[in-house]
Amino acid sequence: MKGIVLLEDGTYFEGISLGKADERVGEVILHTSVVGYQEIMTDPANAGKIVVLTYPLIGNYGVAKKFYESRKCWVEGLVIKEKSAIYSNWQAEDSFEGFVRQEEVTVIGEIDTRTLAVKIRDGGEMLGILSSNGAERKELMKKLQEGKKRLKRDFIQDISVKEVTKREERGSGPHLGILDLGILNSFIAQLTALGCTIILLPYRTSSEEIKSLHLDGVVISGGPEEDEALPGIVEAVKKLIGTIPLLGISTGHQLICRALGGKVKKMKVGHHGVNYPVRSPSSYKGDITVQNHSWVVDEPSLGGRSDVTITLRNVNDETIEEIESVPLKFISTQYYPASPGCNEEHEVFKRFLAMTGK
Repeated sequence: MKGIVLLEDGTYFEGISLGKADERVGEVILHTSVVGYQEIMTDPANAGKIVVLTYPLIGNYGVAKKFYESRKCWVEGLVIKEKSAIYSNWQAEDSFEGFVRQEEVTVIGEIDTRTLAVKIRDGGEMLGILSSNGAERKELMKKLQEGKKRLKRDFIQDISVKEVTKREERGSGPHLGILDLGILNSFIAQLTALGCTIILLPYRTSSEEIKSLHLDGVVISGGPEEDEALPGIVEAVKKLIGTIPLLGISTGHQLICRALGGKVKKMKVGHHGVNYPVRSPSSYKGDITVQNHSWVVDEPSLGGRSDVTITLRNVNDETIEEIESVPLKFISTQYYPASPGCNEEHEVFKRFLAMTGK
């Protein structure tokens, strides 16, 4: 069945439908990772997005339940160049094709993703529509414009846990609350391996309720960046800053900065991939990070606060990647603190636990 990708500026690509036959409207973003398609599709931060995977061959190692980053796929649609005819991996439980059928994801394949990537790189992230219903270009453009007026902006209420949920205890380490805007399973696994007791908190949990739990620290997770719930969460974070150790991750980082009086701004092309270099402003020491965001903190809006230190910047565009405040007791990272491998934990989690004093 023929599949179509139409961008808001009129750019048009034809391919074939590989997943659920449907029409989907969403913001088109590029993801440059070579592996990790299952993790990308189940990352709640990608809710409502049409994700273009720039690596040309997808599905060659299959899928497995253990690689879900959340309970389901959240992407609005997926665009790929080629689906692998076979899959081979000792951990694989199903094929990529079986996975997208099960998750009812609209996927368009056989697209020239190199040309599409150049278009997004030069023109910026924009809305698009995927179709496998045989509609003509003019009709699809009309549907795209109509869909633009009613884009869903309330994903967090569906993503977040519905009640305070205590995870299985694994040690005598600190009791951490996670304000769940879309926490990744791999981050929970790292914190659990460090001996933490994890308590998941609904996104609407008030600062008073959080304080009443007598936690050792709170993680404000990543999640959708333009959600209607975010202003209310900012107000809660304002009341937590300085009273309890906080760790903000990606969207959580942006919320901490907004709670400090800062603002965020949209990037022309977001950072979505696993090889973004960062460095400390005080040295030449650098690192390679995983990132998944289209918004960044507007640095001048922070007003050069003396109680906040910028600890990492992006090497390519100088955007803020990490800030820390000892007096206000927080660390926040725009990047994802992904495990460096071999079942190790990211250094920023260890620094945060040291901040809790546990």
